[in-house]
Amino acid sequence: MEEGIVYVLRCADSKLYVGSTRDIRSRIQAHNEGKVKTTKNRRPIKLVYTEEMPSYSDARKREVYLKSGAGREWLQKKMEEWLSGRKRRS
Repeated sequence: MEEGIVYVLRCADSKLYVGSTRDIRSRIQAHNEGKVKTTKNRRPIKLVYTEEMPSYSDARKREVYLKSGAGREWLQKKMEEWLSGRKRRS
């Protein structure tokens, strides 16, 4: 089973984009080159968070959670903590 990665980008419009992938480097490159429809017009992007998961299926489930109301709330809280310096980013 191949591991998966959930990632969060901060786009030029200050909004967060949540995605999942098997290969983070090529996925970020695709975002930066404008090959991803949802972020093409929101560049430049910055990778702000990643989570490694045991499988791509698990990464997709985590992505869906982070896009839900509760997940977005959790993610926003974490971003505020990191930006305020209250917690180190792992």
